[in-house]
Amino acid sequence: MSYVEIPGAKVPIRMWTDPAAVEGVAMQQLQNVATLPWIKGLAVMPDVHYGKGATVGSVIAMRGAVCPAAVGVDIGCGMSAVKTSLTANDLPGDLSRLRSKIEQAIPVGRGMHTDPVDPGRFHGLGTAGWDDFWGRFDGVAEAVKFRQERATHQMGTLGSGNHFVEVCTDTTGSVWLMLHSGSRNIGKELAEHHIGVAQKLPHNQGLIDRDLAVFVADTPQMAAYRNDLFWAQEYAKHNRTIMMALLKDVIRREFKKAKPTFEPEISCHHNYVAEERYEGMDLLVTRKGAIRAGSGEYGIIPGSMGTGSYIVKGLGNEKAFNSASHGAGRRMSRNAAKRRFSTKDLEEQTRGVECRKDSGVVDEIPGAYKPIEQVIDQQRDLVEVVAKLKQVVCVKG
Repeated sequence: MSYVEIPGAKVPIRMWTDPAAVEGVAMQQLQNVATLPWIKGLAVMPDVHYGKGATVGSVIAMRGAVCPAAVGVDIGCGMSAVKTSLTANDLPGDLSRLRSKIEQAIPVGRGMHTDPVDPGRFHGLGTAGWDDFWGRFDGVAEAVKFRQERATHQMGTLGSGNHFVEVCTDTTGSVWLMLHSGSRNIGKELAEHHIGVAQKLPHNQGLIDRDLAVFVADTPQMAAYRNDLFWAQEYAKHNRTIMMALLKDVIRREFKKAKPTFEPEISCHHNYVAEERYEGMDLLVTRKGAIRAGSGEYGIIPGSMGTGSYIVKGLGNEKAFNSASHGAGRRMSRNAAKRRFSTKDLEEQTRGVECRKDSGVVDEIPGAYKPIEQVIDQQRDLVEVVAKLKQVVCVKG
């Protein structure tokens, strides 16, 4: 489908989904965003659903302002994927050992590394800029400075919720590695700190929703937020890079005879801010649950833990600010999923996938998400599909 346009207070709301299918609270959030004085455009992805302040699955373009809640609290959250030389025939019938080895290498949930991971130990990763990156931590908000030790130990860890590490096969039988994570607790704390600062600023007192508080250009508060935001986005990217290096090490050890090789990594943020130019204007574009899909740019759109994912290439649709969805998108809250589904449902919906099937991940059951095929179909003018993947191993926090 192409987009449906509905009226908004300051800008039209372009929706790559049926407006009637969007929950009422999410639609109200979109209308609220369209009232912001600084807004220049709003694009809504097919995986849209209710979030804090701004919906997940929205792309908000503003001039001279940025809304921290429209970025999300997991700054820089995103995806990485790598195609390997392995095929489905190389995989053992019992994948439980492989899952266990991945879980040993990559701490999940609240876990962290005993010692900070040295990127220099991985062949080809390199350490250029590593010391400079950590040196810039001295410039982040004082409120989180004391968290540096934990941040160094959490680098290269998965977290929990909808974050995952997967081994997948595509329709040709090739094996892929894929993972989803962000800036861990340090990004969350930086986001919450700056949202609190923004809510106290005088220009935000008359807003329709206090969670839509913004920073405006040429102010010390904006400068401080941009500094911390871009540092956290870099942390998230490093975090995924380190995890992928750890994952590759597991694959090399477990499939030593096959001598696996790896194609270049595909990586994309889906909670972030970018400086981009549209219709002659320099804009700050926030993608909260959306990826950049510029012409020819590779992206990753995952489904739930039992349904598979897509590698895509952007079509550069400027009506959507060169964006696409970040996944299937939830169709019910975590609490609703826990009420509705049982561990037996989880076992049925993840049959054939080596993964956790206990009550701790029932809220991540495929039935709690929108059908990924439908989400892909609704954005045919935003991306083209390059590969369809189906997970055989899924590690959850």
